[in-house]
Amino acid sequence: MVGMTWTEAPYPVLIVDRHGCLVDINEAARTLLPGAAGGDRLHEQVPSWLSAAHQCIGDGRRSTGAALPSGRIHGRHFEAHPTAAGNGDVVWWLVEDTDRRLAEAALSDAHTRTGILSEVSSALLSTLNVPRCMEMAACMAAAHLAEAAVLVAPPQGRRHSLTFANRDGLVTQVTRQVDVAKVPGLTEALQGFPPVPARWINPAGIPDWVAPDGFAGPVGSVIVTPLPGHGVPAGALILLRSSTEQSFTEGEEVFARLFAARAGAALSAARLYGEQATVTATLMRELLPPTLSSVHGVEYAGGYRAAKDHERVGGDFYDVHPGADPSQDTLVVLGDVAGKGLEAAVLTGKIRNTLHALLPLTGDHQRVLNLLNGALLTSHHTRFATLVLASVRRRGSRAQVRLTSAGHLPPLIVRADGTVEEVPTHGTLVGALPAVTAHTVQTVLGPGDTCLLYTDGITEARGGPLGDEFFGEHRLRRTLSECAGLPAEAVVERVQMRAAQWLGAGRHDDMAAVVISVPRAGLLTVLDGRASAQNSRRSM
Repeated sequence: MVGMTWTEAPYPVLIVDRHGCLVDINEAARTLLPGAAGGDRLHEQVPSWLSAAHQCIGDGRRSTGAALPSGRIHGRHFEAHPTAAGNGDVVWWLVEDTDRRLAEAALSDAHTRTGILSEVSSALLSTLNVPRCMEMAACMAAAHLAEAAVLVAPPQGRRHSLTFANRDGLVTQVTRQVDVAKVPGLTEALQGFPPVPARWINPAGIPDWVAPDGFAGPVGSVIVTPLPGHGVPAGALILLRSSTEQSFTEGEEVFARLFAARAGAALSAARLYGEQATVTATLMRELLPPTLSSVHGVEYAGGYRAAKDHERVGGDFYDVHPGADPSQDTLVVLGDVAGKGLEAAVLTGKIRNTLHALLPLTGDHQRVLNLLNGALLTSHHTRFATLVLASVRRRGSRAQVRLTSAGHLPPLIVRADGTVEEVPTHGTLVGALPAVTAHTVQTVLGPGDTCLLYTDGITEARGGPLGDEFFGEHRLRRTLSECAGLPAEAVVERVQMRAAQWLGAGRHDDMAAVVISVPRAGLLTVLDGRASAQNSRRSM
């Protein structure tokens, strides 16, 4: 027989014979199983997991390396350690591990929730689109925290954007007028105040608009928590469970607040990005080159390519300011600010706005340039610019053009017969010296004649067979000669195409070009790669 020391063991000990009857138990076992006594059937006094484990030993079905049987007895968790005794008896030592298992469960929950929060942060911060971020936040809340989730955005007037999500992944977004005051704690949550404990919220009082379509009501438990943002609340999150589910615990409320903190931060970042993108787009519209067309019988076309493919603006710019009527000059401006990128583009915006304000004075190019020069010298910018101004007025079948260069490359004119001429205008930089000295040249464009204003990004485009040779003015002149008689838009496209082909994948400066063309009165045909016009009265 087993010695008497087992009776004093702190662990519950059961001695069970081969037939499944209790032989004896110690004092700790009597405390655990107050109704048990010697002679009782084991399965009548202990849970099935222990009686089944004893049956396996009695039948010889338990292998040596098998895991120890374990389970709950009256709310406490035990591991059962069997020891063989004489006459086929088995001594069962019940070692409680409730605290260890609770700690392991808590640690496992903590790991799981940390993983969920990490996933939430990564997923939500990966999108800067506000509606998409709201959809993902509501969907993940329903999947990990509740049966259904409702994300309530801050009000826009009297209306709220609502995002509903079910555990099955169905997400819907609506904007409607709702009474948030009827949801306990929602008004406060939208203002960023701490959440109302779930146990204080009566589920029966939740209005119908809160439950999404397909929710297996009635509502049995509710959490309302704010979505903290950067400085201002990003909204509120409502979590719902039906009456058939377990109510939210205090630990789940804490986890919901942690989830909401990450969702709020992501939503706040998305909204901030959206606001900045809107501001940028508004400002960018003022910096982008305009779309050009025909004005008072003269064709205008422009093309721009920034120094870097991912940039939309830079230091080169152009504008066309149409005259009020055909008797008024149309002012064409093309310029090049020192530098590249957004900083240069900001100065181009200032120059364009200043020139727009000086339009009433454009009859005198020299005066306009001096006034612009003074404005730039008093600016905080330290950059300078080169400019070319062209005043154009249609006179019958021809166009009179006044051209003034301020430190810029002289314009080129391609006549209808393919002859290319350089306009001999020249001058000093704008924004660098106390005054601008410039020489204005007047010329006439006949039918089929074209004037090209361009920046040095085209002639200095470095490429060719070895990638180190400039495109050069001679290649530009040859290209223009091939464009004789073509429409203005086609000339710009041909110049840009040839420069791009020369560049290949090489680096380049900003490139801009503006074409002023007097169309021919006749049918346009192409012979040997060169455009020519035929009189419309000529028989075909």
